[in-house]
Amino acid sequence: MTRFNTIIIENVYPELDGGRYPVKREVGDVLEVEADILKEGHQVLAAALKYREEGNPDWSEVPMTQRVNDRWHGSFSLERNTRYRYLIEAWPDQFESWRQDLEEKLRAGQPVRLDLLEGRLLVAAAEERAIGEDKLQLQRVAENFDGQQDIERAEALLSSTLRRLMARYPDKSLVARYEKELEVVVDRPAARFAAWYEMFPRSQGKEAGKSATFKDCEARLAEISALGFDVVYLPPIHPIGLTNRKGPNNTPGAGPDAPGSPYAIGSELGGHTAVHPELGTLEDFRGFVRAAKALNMDVALDFAIQCSPNHPYLKTHPEWFSYRPDGSIRHAENPPKKYEDIINVNFYGTHQDELWQEWRNVVRFWIEQGVKTFRVDNPHTKPIQFWEWLIRDIQDSHPEVIFLSEAFTRPKLLKILAKAGFSQTYTYFTWRNFKQELIDYLTELTQTEVKEYLRPHFFTNTPDILPAYLQSGGRPAFQIRLALAATLSSLYGIYNGFELCEATAIPGTEEYLDSEKYQYKVWDWDRPGNIKDYIAKVNAIRRENPALQELDNLRFYAADDDNVLFYGKSTPDGANTLFIAVNLDPFEPHQAVLEFPLQELGIPHDKTFQVEELLTGRKHMWRGRRHITDLDPQKNPAEIYRITRWTYRDYVETCF
Repeated sequence: MTRFNTIIIENVYPELDGGRYPVKREVGDVLEVEADILKEGHQVLAAALKYREEGNPDWSEVPMTQRVNDRWHGSFSLERNTRYRYLIEAWPDQFESWRQDLEEKLRAGQPVRLDLLEGRLLVAAAEERAIGEDKLQLQRVAENFDGQQDIERAEALLSSTLRRLMARYPDKSLVARYEKELEVVVDRPAARFAAWYEMFPRSQGKEAGKSATFKDCEARLAEISALGFDVVYLPPIHPIGLTNRKGPNNTPGAGPDAPGSPYAIGSELGGHTAVHPELGTLEDFRGFVRAAKALNMDVALDFAIQCSPNHPYLKTHPEWFSYRPDGSIRHAENPPKKYEDIINVNFYGTHQDELWQEWRNVVRFWIEQGVKTFRVDNPHTKPIQFWEWLIRDIQDSHPEVIFLSEAFTRPKLLKILAKAGFSQTYTYFTWRNFKQELIDYLTELTQTEVKEYLRPHFFTNTPDILPAYLQSGGRPAFQIRLALAATLSSLYGIYNGFELCEATAIPGTEEYLDSEKYQYKVWDWDRPGNIKDYIAKVNAIRRENPALQELDNLRFYAADDDNVLFYGKSTPDGANTLFIAVNLDPFEPHQAVLEFPLQELGIPHDKTFQVEELLTGRKHMWRGRRHITDLDPQKNPAEIYRITRWTYRDYVETCF
């Protein structure tokens, strides 16, 4: 008969799709692991959580503890930007089982001489496994046993010192191991917490009808840094094709004098590893990256796998593209939209390996130029397996690299891309405007398994998306969406023009009128009505309050007006606790009764606590859980409260 182990290890958490995909964490986190571990009968079990860094053959382990109903828990610190593997082992704890039985018999007044002899044998067996001073201590326990009375033997064998020694050298001859090694990707903290600013490089100058340069972009960095942004994101910076070049407002046949869309990548001047000469040289770009780094900002680059009809790949690798029955090349389409200036790459065929390696080389090239963050355009139109391979390959040698997925697509496809490796993901936040839909969506993102693999990036707008809410809501709408994006998620971004409340769209669409995607543009970055001070204040609050730098600590609370969203975030130790109330209506003031969870905060209902409203600096002394707020979209569309428990001693120390 085949020997088998009767210990069951199941319902491990976190574990994605049976271990098919890794979970995500950041450097400095602690990975909490749980599992059901059980065995027939009443024998005591022991368990360990084992872990190792990728590439290290040696396992470390920490003991797991049983909490309730055969549910076990263990954790370990994630100290490096790399991948870790982890698994669970469990075994019958012979000594603890013996110890438990002995204590029961002693309480019942039963004879225990044979039990004590069994205990001595267990100690002698552990002595064989022990080393150093521990081995000598166990040897002394066994040697003293023969000269002792039963009462002395029991005291020695039940001592806490011996218990700790025996736990160090368990008998694992019947160990059971969970059948899968699981994986956690540990990214740098910027994968979880960052504020992004998207700028069109050619629109950062001051001369109409002319492209700006990287030097002009560099001149704007100080202002962007002062607004509190951590990442400056650039759309494609490569040469732009001439064939079918688009003109203002996406009009076809504009001719070579129009600047064209930067997403029509490639010309005789180069492809995905070249920069558009109007912007400057590759060295100018490297200077821009260095200047951003000096201001503690990362540069994110758009990685768009598509080509213009003039891309060098069309000559060197025509087999990488698709052709129609008449022999003409197939242009990109998303009916009814046509992109005559763009050709998609064919990922299928005998050229697959060569094609995949070329795109990997493109990413590696930009990493060499100092880029550590990539925003990936339309990843949902390329094979998921490609991204899984590419991201892992890049991160094996450059674990600091972050990939943002711009996948405005079907929910399951969006999620599988996150599982496949993307560090961050665009979301449907852009179109979630009402209270219950925001609560439902954010609950899914932060309180379900989704939080283990998808970091939601809340962009308020993009070059392709000017939401109807912003088109119609005026300046308050921009403040409301900024407050929501920046406090609901730990990742958010704006596309330049948002700070100016730019809201002019092509009628009946979400497209910007006179979009800088198709023409040169000069902005007045200080034009009246801007919300730059508001953005700077919100970003400062984010940086100063660790609670806003996490995602899964989001909780929603009661507000008795359907137009007021009320929620909070707190650090695990409760040292930093914030609550946010936002008026979702950009047109009308709303008053609401907010219910603060005093029990969760450890504040008795009859005790006073201090509330500081961080956007204005106003402070209040409150008592009780219910408080009224008036949110006027023209004055205070949102309020951010920081809670401090207040005692009489605090009052005396403050006054004197």
